[in-house]
Amino acid sequence: MDSFNGIAVFIQAVEAGSFVRAAERLHLSRSAVGKSIARLEQRLGVRLFHRNTRSQSLTEEGRAYYQRCLRALEELESGAAQVGAEQGEPAGRVRISMPVLFGRNCVAPLLVELARRWPRLEIAASFTDRRVDLIEEGIDLVLRSGPINDTSNLVARKLGVQSLMLCAAPSYLAHHGRPRRFAELAQHHAILYGGEAGWPIRDEEGRVRAAPVASRLRFDDLDAITAAAVAGAGLARLPCWLSAPHVKAGRLVKLMEEESYIAIDMHLAWPPMRHVPQRMRAVIDVLTEALPPVLGIGARPPIRP
Repeated sequence: MDSFNGIAVFIQAVEAGSFVRAAERLHLSRSAVGKSIARLEQRLGVRLFHRNTRSQSLTEEGRAYYQRCLRALEELESGAAQVGAEQGEPAGRVRISMPVLFGRNCVAPLLVELARRWPRLEIAASFTDRRVDLIEEGIDLVLRSGPINDTSNLVARKLGVQSLMLCAAPSYLAHHGRPRRFAELAQHHAILYGGEAGWPIRDEEGRVRAAPVASRLRFDDLDAITAAAVAGAGLARLPCWLSAPHVKAGRLVKLMEEESYIAIDMHLAWPPMRHVPQRMRAVIDVLTEALPPVLGIGARPPIRP
């Protein structure tokens, strides 16, 4: 059992970001935390942290050891969850990563309700638009837009397709007219996202082509694009779940036929494992049930009592 001494302190030191904050969480002195880490390093024969008086960071060996400790804890939590399964109660921590805006608007309410429903379930959500490495960063579940290329390292479940709507404000259309055909898009201003060069749109012959739009505005935030579109700054291509409330309220107008729109697959993925723990299964089941209808029609996910 001596080989397990110091692991809980080590994990807290990593997740808290400093020995001082770890000591506060563990109700220990900073000196006690430092001595525990030092004994663990001596026992392992490696240095786990780069540290000085102002900062600390994990060494390569420390990062590898941290991930192994997390996986070991997951097995222990899985065992506890299996015991709790007789009472049907998920238990333990689930770490999930998701795109910022979709996660904030459509996923977070579901996670809040899950935490209310299962008091022993702990959810740590990360909102980021970068592509995370599940194994390297210790993530249990990830929501991804677009294709899943690393299928050898991930188990992926397709939730559905994220429909992208072309829309504009009534004030913009009153001044510039309403495009009804692919070729007419060249006469309009577009509000583009990030580094995209244009929009893939299906023309009247069913061919997917880059829309010939001009742009003077380019944002890397969908909320900013939505606000600009509502203000009449130009045409925008937005996910239906984001644009539909504005269309319903009359702030935006849906343009062209739905057959013109290009959809993007949305997946829920996790690392391969022999047994998916009940704590993860609880989250997977709720998301796979509630999110598919949200992707296409823009409705908010149902919140169960």
